[in-house]
Amino acid sequence: MGKISERSSVDKKILYDYIDACALIRETEEDIRRLKRKKKTVIQTKIKGSNPDFPYQEQHFKVEGSTFTYQDDGNLRLEEKLLEKRKENAEKIKRQVEEWMPTIPVRMQRIIRHKIFEERTWEETAARIGRKATGDSIRKQFENFMKEI
Repeated sequence: MGKISERSSVDKKILYDYIDACALIRETEEDIRRLKRKKKTVIQTKIKGSNPDFPYQEQHFKVEGSTFTYQDDGNLRLEEKLLEKRKENAEKIKRQVEEWMPTIPVRMQRIIRHKIFEERTWEETAARIGRKATGDSIRKQFENFMKEI
């Protein structure tokens, strides 16, 4: 019995972490894209010069390159690995909730989806649930369910 209540308390905490985990995944993906763009930054400039010997002829040259050093590249690779690890941990939390959801009653799945995942008010959740549900009745059902797990 101790195992079930231990698992349930973990589920309860993870349920509340779900929204943040989903947001963290999106934010981390953007951070990774930002890093990759930074690695591809190329600086361009034009310079002019001439032949060193007579007849002097002015010529224009386009020069491009990166301001990246070997150390910069190493730091970016390390940061990218850390971001990938952060994303992996957030995806693990998201997956745990998604695996847990089908194990609970269907009505509670709907309540959790609308209230927690979609961040609706109790009244909005009740309207989505229908069948003469009120915000207070839905909130009570949710609270009772959370006490049980």
